[in-house]
Amino acid sequence: MPIADDLARIALQEQQLQYASFNEEDAWKLGSRLRQMAESRKLAVVIDVRRVNQPLFYTALPGTTPDNVEWVRRKSNVTLRLHRSSYAIGLETEAKGTNLLDRYGFQASDYAGHGGCFPLRVSNTGVVGAVTVSGLPQREDHQLVIEALCAELGHDFAALRLIE
Repeated sequence: MPIADDLARIALQEQQLQYASFNEEDAWKLGSRLRQMAESRKLAVVIDVRRVNQPLFYTALPGTTPDNVEWVRRKSNVTLRLHRSSYAIGLETEAKGTNLLDRYGFQASDYAGHGGCFPLRVSNTGVVGAVTVSGLPQREDHQLVIEALCAELGHDFAALRLIE
């Protein structure tokens, strides 16, 4: 899939997938849904749902490693700093032939522009946190997050998913 097509679809996802409000119960529901989806598909992923500087849900399924924890931290740092999907940021830097260090001054040891982290946005408020999945290829990490958010927010996943 061309980068421009994915970026256009991610922009639509970021616009559409917003909460009316977001609290600890919402984080638990989202994280639990992601865990159920991952377990039923036998996926080895780490799932993290957080407000800025406050973890609200975390789980690591069998087959994950401490490296997945680092990917979650680095991807969520990108999303929480730029209020955008980590996949969108990675695709934008790739399309421009640059990297996070050159473009934003972000060190690779603390920031990763790879798919799997998505901003948790509240309508008329802005970004209040992030949901992150790590363990699959980056586009699949992103897609799993979007599928769960669609289910939680009552959106049609087929209409918002990245096109294969």
